[in-house]
Amino acid sequence: MADIQRGLFANDPDLTPTRFAQAHSPTSVAAEKAIRPALNFLERKVLEFFQARGQEGATDEEVQDGTGLGGSTQRPRRTSLVERGLVRDSGRTRKTRSGRQAVVWVIA
Repeated sequence: MADIQRGLFANDPDLTPTRFAQAHSPTSVAAEKAIRPALNFLERKVLEFFQARGQEGATDEEVQDGTGLGGSTQRPRRTSLVERGLVRDSGRTRKTRSGRQAVVWVIA
């Protein structure tokens, strides 16, 4: 599937998927392109939140509440930080407002 997607976008550099965009979605690719200049700032904002929380860490919901970022903006930033080895799964969970358990993420 990934090879098919790469083939679909290979001839159009404006549609080349990145790790932030969902390659199958033109709107996701467009959104990533529009937000690209702010990515470093947004990732830094999420990373600084985790740094401030220390080993207490935070769930995605807590990061969203603490940074004011929506889930669709915050989660990809956290995912990127995890992929870079800057944030990790603590092995713990905490309840969200809905009562479900969520991963507590901490600085690696």
